[in-house]
Amino acid sequence: MDRLFFYDTEIVRLGIREDGENITHIYFSSKDINKDEIIIEESNLTQIAYIQIKEYINGQRKSFDLPLNPNGTEFQKKVWKALTEIPYGEIRSYKEIASSVGNEKASRAVGMANNKNPIPIIIPCHRVIGSNKKLVGYAGGLDLKEKLLNLEGISVKEEKVGKYK
Repeated sequence: MDRLFFYDTEIVRLGIREDGENITHIYFSSKDINKDEIIIEESNLTQIAYIQIKEYINGQRKSFDLPLNPNGTEFQKKVWKALTEIPYGEIRSYKEIASSVGNEKASRAVGMANNKNPIPIIIPCHRVIGSNKKLVGYAGGLDLKEKLLNLEGISVKEEKVGKYK
């Protein structure tokens, strides 16, 4: 049975869910959780994930070292893998991610995969912005997306999309 535990951070309350071996979800809200499928209790793995997220928020960590098992389609998994390859402190457009997964015309599908990302922050969908350099969609809200980008030293109003600064 999966375990879920909620933690408070300086910027957001998070629910971290694990299946006994991997982190499977990060929730910003408890409204979408079917509590019949899980035990609400802290585990070693949820605690380790929380510590790493706190280190990230405090500027002490730039990447995560956690076992992950996001459930999704093959395309979604390809997109989520591409997201983990965006370096800390950099952003990409939906079109750039679509190109990186082999279909430059799949920007909307990349957006939908981002929307379905079950492990935000750790799989950094917050690093993807619109081609017009504007913040677009985030499960935790655009304010949280902006805070996460600011933690990484990115000011979307001034930053160029892609690798080039």
